[in-house]
Amino acid sequence: MTQTRLLWLGAWLVMAAFVGGGAIYVANSVVEDPAPIVVTSAPAELISVSVSLAVDSPPERTVDPYRGYGTWVDVFDFDPAYNTPTVVPSDLVEMADLGVRTVFLQAARLDDRTPEGLVDPWLLTEMVLAAHREGVDVVGWYLPRFERGDNDRLIALAEFEVLGHRFDGVAVDIEWIGPDRAGNPITDEDRSLRLTSMSNSVDVATGQLPLGAIVPPPVQTEVINTSFWPGFPWTRIADVYDVWLPMSYWSFRSDSSGYGEGYTYHEESTRRLRENVGDPEALVHGIGGIGGLDGVDDPPDPPEPLASLAEIERFVVALDDTASIGGSIYDWNTLEPLVRERLAELFPR
Repeated sequence: MTQTRLLWLGAWLVMAAFVGGGAIYVANSVVEDPAPIVVTSAPAELISVSVSLAVDSPPERTVDPYRGYGTWVDVFDFDPAYNTPTVVPSDLVEMADLGVRTVFLQAARLDDRTPEGLVDPWLLTEMVLAAHREGVDVVGWYLPRFERGDNDRLIALAEFEVLGHRFDGVAVDIEWIGPDRAGNPITDEDRSLRLTSMSNSVDVATGQLPLGAIVPPPVQTEVINTSFWPGFPWTRIADVYDVWLPMSYWSFRSDSSGYGEGYTYHEESTRRLRENVGDPEALVHGIGGIGGLDGVDDPPDPPEPLASLAEIERFVVALDDTASIGGSIYDWNTLEPLVRERLAELFPR
């Protein structure tokens, strides 16, 4: 039996142990300390099998998962609690074949459909093992709403581990400008204070783990819509995050703005971001999109504006011109087939 099949067998044996009264747990409270997924014990007849299949020790986590070509999967793509899945673990084979080095996976939520903090742990296990089987890294990400429970979810992502496999990185999606869950508004300054406090706390709790910051592109906050989070606390969080991932979604920008063609939005946002954090060599992984149309049977009226293949090619040029360490298009589900193939050609393996 191949090592891959043994790994899958071991994972399912551990799952079976849980169903029979075994050993993997997640905290029950929505807001109180969601615990990491850890294998703590197993029935005697399974112990030797599980140990023999486990990775000797998880590899050291670095910024490498942010390098090169990545893709994005959110809960509405893969979790049945939110939608009929359009991305399943077996899709990792195609991603790997097309040169994807890292999958950015939304692995935690703060809502009633994810009451335990992390997305369904069995599903996360399948996704992580499927990715690692194909040599693909997985960065778990979470959208905080700057209220109680955020820290716990990010720490749980950092500590999630099954059979020696864990997320290769953790990234924070910093874009929430709405009210808290009780409907109370949050001022811009209070939001900045909460973000700073959360970031510092998670940084201390996760130790040497490199953290990614998924951020609004500075062009959006400083040029296009200055009322979107005025006073964003770049300098206050600059020392916390190791990689910056600006969301340069040019498909939402008009051609007349000068930012709707794939190149300029990322290039200018990267320059501004590095100025804002005071580091001309800050590591950047650009996120473009949304999606990608290949010109073959394109949907006549997509629910959101989608990028063209020509624009995506310009975006990749911008990644190179800004010395970005990697790039991706949000998201995998909205990339049409020829665009996926072209991206495999544009990014060196």
